[in-house]
Amino acid sequence: MPELPEVETVRRGLQPVLEGARLTRVEARRPDLRFPFPERFSERLTGRTITALGRRAKYLTMHVQDGPVLICHLGMSGSFRIETGDDGETPGVFHHERSKSTAHDHVVFDVVGADGARSRVIFNDPRRFGFMLFAEGSPETHPMLAGLGVEPTGNTLDGALLASLLQGRGSPLKAALLDQKLIAGLGNIYVSEALWRAGLSPLREAGTIAKPGKKARQQSERLAEAIRSVISDAIAAGGSSLRDYMHTDGSLGYFQHSFAVYDREGEPCPKPGCGGHIERVVQSGRSTFYCRTCQS
Repeated sequence: MPELPEVETVRRGLQPVLEGARLTRVEARRPDLRFPFPERFSERLTGRTITALGRRAKYLTMHVQDGPVLICHLGMSGSFRIETGDDGETPGVFHHERSKSTAHDHVVFDVVGADGARSRVIFNDPRRFGFMLFAEGSPETHPMLAGLGVEPTGNTLDGALLASLLQGRGSPLKAALLDQKLIAGLGNIYVSEALWRAGLSPLREAGTIAKPGKKARQQSERLAEAIRSVISDAIAAGGSSLRDYMHTDGSLGYFQHSFAVYDREGEPCPKPGCGGHIERVVQSGRSTFYCRTCQS
């Protein structure tokens, strides 16, 4: 499933086309995705101007003038394609390739930009686990977003806050970091990468880095920094391939070539002087990759 950096690069790729543009036609080609489309879905969007394109955790938010906020989730296989001429561009950087089959084009947005340029933005989703819903008013109050935790970007997530979130928790550290009510937007790939950067085992109890004392404080600070940096690096890698969305071809981005542990079972640990190897274990049905030599 696309994680926060992938969703953010999608937002950045769509932003030049959608922000400030007027929706001249909205077509839903089926009655539902994961959930049914809102009533009067096309009617309530057509003719309105898109004032902002945002992101909260793994959700995209489309704000329209004098209308509802559209909340979009890519699900497991969803992607957007931009058509400005004969070719379609797919903004976003994904670990797994996105579908380009028109048989799975389920929603079409025709827009006219402030400069008069006409574009078409198409939502494609073979597995139909994505969805589009309306928020009446602030999207933060919508049930899908209301319970989300702190964003792992910027400087908000520091060691002290992370320790307060994990205090007393006996679940494995990786499982706690995947709890969207604590930290919003973290997923399987980047949690594995952040734990490796911080030198912390995904198997240890989450609350151990929230105990009193200098050692735990250093661990929580190290992990908070690792989370922020791995998300920032992944967004930057995706963003560098999306500097001009017109030239985006949907090919895989750069950050997956920098994975230290994810999907590298059996390979030598890349940490200088470690000497260990990457192992794979299953936690709550998900693959976890780590080095037991340098992660404790």
